[in-house]
Amino acid sequence: MWNEAKLDRILTSPSERLLEDITGIKGDIMILGAGGKMGPTLSLLAKKAVYTAGGSQNIIAVSRFTDPLARKLLDNSGVVTISADLMKDGALDSLPDAENIIYMAGRKFGTTGQEPLTWAINVRLPVMVAERFRHSRIVVFSSGNIYPMVPVHSEGATEQLSPQPKGDYAMSCLGRERVFEYASLAYSTPVFIYRLNYAIDLRYGVLHDIASAIMNNRPVSVSMPVFNCIWQGDANEIAIRSLLHTGSPAVKMNITGPETVSVRYSALELSRLLNKEASFEGEEADNAYLSNASLAVKTFGYPSVSLQTMIQWQAEWILSGGRSLNKPTHFDERKGEY
Repeated sequence: MWNEAKLDRILTSPSERLLEDITGIKGDIMILGAGGKMGPTLSLLAKKAVYTAGGSQNIIAVSRFTDPLARKLLDNSGVVTISADLMKDGALDSLPDAENIIYMAGRKFGTTGQEPLTWAINVRLPVMVAERFRHSRIVVFSSGNIYPMVPVHSEGATEQLSPQPKGDYAMSCLGRERVFEYASLAYSTPVFIYRLNYAIDLRYGVLHDIASAIMNNRPVSVSMPVFNCIWQGDANEIAIRSLLHTGSPAVKMNITGPETVSVRYSALELSRLLNKEASFEGEEADNAYLSNASLAVKTFGYPSVSLQTMIQWQAEWILSGGRSLNKPTHFDERKGEY
């Protein structure tokens, strides 16, 4: 049986690889935008890694913290929390200096109809952050959606493929990257651009979306026939370890699992485990958003949680009545409208 405590414990238990690397990260680590889907567990993971490795640096989580439970969990675990709206005048100046920044602030859902706000958060704010923390090492969260869709039987988009963002969200993500790339060149700021494709947390993610559709007798869309994903614990570890791989010019890397995952296969496996019949809608296209994670695997090693394990855990979470964050991924979106 699953519960929140068990899930968070698994997501925030540092591996030997992280414990080895955390000793090489000198100085405090500040996570900007720490109140989102990944930020709380990333902050806890970093704190546990520092404590277990015998380090003394502070882990500082900055967010508006609209979820008071998330902030309480971090406070109780020894993470330094700062409540701030980073878009407001003076907010960044009020923050302490930190040698290491993990930049997670951004906007995706609700972009359609509020495009100016999306651009302000995803591009204007990075301009201010890059200026304020020009002397820090910065890991910048980005998205695999900046790439064009590639054939489903290809090796996936590598870091050498030129971005071709579709829609305001993806274009603003590329804008965020370009801002930090500029800072890396102008100020010699060491930067790592972290292009993530679908973290799996059980409370949200592509597998959660598919499982929820099956449980609620809704058809699963196969219009985006394949996808990449990675266990959120592995994704968070890589984000922290990436602080040792920043560079000037900025380093860019795709972060996801090594498999090309079939939506239909995932749905059929989940339906078997959930003992519910799956139905499908849409026509399977011959291309999709796919990222080639070979460089990340070479740099950080294979993810610790396999695809089959994630599918098994997702079914168990649903059957245990596990909570949903109600934040669908819209993994089947092909027009760039979020």
